[in-house]
Amino acid sequence: MKRRNLLAGAALALGLGGAALAGSHEPLKVGFIYVGPIGDGGWTFEHNEGRLAVEEHFGDAVETVFQENVPEGADAERALTQMALQGADLIFTTSFGYMDPTNAVAGKFPDVKFEHATGYKREHANVSTYSARFYEGRAVQGHIAGKMTETNKIGYIASFPIPEVIRGINAAYIHAKRVNPDVEFSVIWVYTWFDPAKEADAANALIEQGADVVLQHTDSTAPQAAAQAAGNVITFGQASDMGEYAPMPRVSSIIDNWAPYYIARTQEVIDGSWASVDTWDGISTGMVKIGDISDAVPADVKAEAEAMAAAIGAGEYHPFTGPLNKQDGSPWLAEGEIADDGTLAGMNFYVEGLTGEVPN
Repeated sequence: MKRRNLLAGAALALGLGGAALAGSHEPLKVGFIYVGPIGDGGWTFEHNEGRLAVEEHFGDAVETVFQENVPEGADAERALTQMALQGADLIFTTSFGYMDPTNAVAGKFPDVKFEHATGYKREHANVSTYSARFYEGRAVQGHIAGKMTETNKIGYIASFPIPEVIRGINAAYIHAKRVNPDVEFSVIWVYTWFDPAKEADAANALIEQGADVVLQHTDSTAPQAAAQAAGNVITFGQASDMGEYAPMPRVSSIIDNWAPYYIARTQEVIDGSWASVDTWDGISTGMVKIGDISDAVPADVKAEAEAMAAAIGAGEYHPFTGPLNKQDGSPWLAEGEIADDGTLAGMNFYVEGLTGEVPN
């Protein structure tokens, strides 16, 4: 009601009949397109938590709508078009594969504001991009994983070979290797964001290969369940806390905190100050959080992990700090050199020590 009250007050001051003017304004309509179900317990769940936070924050001034389980590609373009035709003023598209559909539909609806998560294309003035520095959380996970593995074998379930996912693999490996030189990573690419059956199969395959730590960049809790069934395997929550599996197998998590961003960008549309921007935030702003580190993690390891997260948040440490080489042994970062955002944004290579190839 704040927006309407402000408008009414201004109208009364001008003698324009404030009640009539305020009543003519409909709530701002904010839409969300989701790649998975809101009950996935991970990625989509957290985006939907952000939507609910928008509703709570703005009350009657905002109406939210959403569509879940929208495949990336042509289906996304249809869903976006329908949402725009139904009067959405602002639409958040919450998966990398929505990048081209978002820009295509934005060109047809110049009065609608579009926000695309994890992408890099802003082909129109009404498109913004936003993402989180998930690799910061992966570095913390890698440190814990390297300290806790007893088999020295760590498994990683990867979704698609895009820079976001490759950065996470590299960050986790670098920090596991630094505290445990004997550690080995096995990566299984499942080519899906959300498919519990495939994710469970991948987790079981990694466990059969001797992995006693499983990390994931997929959205369901199926790997946690597989690890729980196997016993003596630890996991980390992805995108959401997944704390219902505490203290074993889940020992910590990366939490994506979208609510402040969604609230801020919605407010900017209301204020008329929204502009096309590219946002890439992390631990420092709270967009990336480290979930509760359970008692299954030794106290000294927990303290080290918390100290690393604090240093990253304070800007005192960057997870991609040299010396680091690329997988083929060629130099990448010299001693003390920090990777630039451009290289990280387009990362398409493994660091030295990782085996296997990055799929095309």
